[in-house]
Amino acid sequence: MRRREFIALLGGVAAAWPLAARAQQMPVVGFLGTSSADSVSNLLRAFHQGLAETGFTEGRNVALEYRWAEGKNERMPALANDLVSRNVTVIAASTTPAAQAAKAATAVIPTVFVTGTDPVAAKLVTGLSQPGGNLTGVTFLGVELTPKRLELLRELVPMAKAIALLVNPTSPTQADAVTTDALDVARALGLRLHVLRATERELDTVFETMVQLQVEGLVIGPDANFTTRSKQIASLTLRHRLPAIYQWREFVTGGGLMSYGSSITDSWRLMGTYTGRILKGEKPGTLPVQQATKAELIVNLKTAKALGINMPLPLLGRADEVIE
Repeated sequence: MRRREFIALLGGVAAAWPLAARAQQMPVVGFLGTSSADSVSNLLRAFHQGLAETGFTEGRNVALEYRWAEGKNERMPALANDLVSRNVTVIAASTTPAAQAAKAATAVIPTVFVTGTDPVAAKLVTGLSQPGGNLTGVTFLGVELTPKRLELLRELVPMAKAIALLVNPTSPTQADAVTTDALDVARALGLRLHVLRATERELDTVFETMVQLQVEGLVIGPDANFTTRSKQIASLTLRHRLPAIYQWREFVTGGGLMSYGSSITDSWRLMGTYTGRILKGEKPGTLPVQQATKAELIVNLKTAKALGINMPLPLLGRADEVIE
């Protein structure tokens, strides 16, 4: 090799060293999601907003490795193990199944979760104020509001005798908790409650079952996979002329009748801020689990009219938002 070419080669290698060093120094967040990127694009924006609030931008000073279960919770353990094998800096677990898989996969890598269940009862943390271990996160009002959703639906259709509760069998812990609470309230209200278990891939079939059972209302159990299918579920409730209530605003904006719950968008933003704080050196075990305390009632008057329902004035007056 000629001397000039050799010097040029050395110069090119030297110039590449800082880039390689920066790449090696850039922390990596492993993101563990239940559904797909397209289905939660608005929530991902909220997560990135939270990261930005702590000074982190993807591609500039933090890298992200995404793993999506595509609605199949049984894939979670393998996806979590894959992230652990890549030695990511932090894991962001966007649902309860994701958090449980991350906890089973590692006791070392810090993990930030979002969950609608009690994280202590789910054995994600030992306490809310002092989580201990390598997990912390955000919990929103989800499962515990199911009885209230049933009461609101009964207020809307006071003559109803049979109501359906839709739960996802691939989230057994959450489904069982939702079912137990709802059955207790249904008995107190004198309602016959049909608990129907279906994944997001079985929605058309389960709605046909509701028709056969002649149910007069539907409570949709909290589940990340149902959330990503909000528009589809809303469309099915309209097609079958079935009054329904869910926990997320996205269900109502997608054409559903009514929702009652916390803001999942804000929960994902807070997951991003906690992820950023851990990237800066804070320990998950000392970061208290953040708890959403406010629930919002949102109704869609256009949908009510399409279903032939006159929204009771007391219920309408309590609504935080009315979509017309």
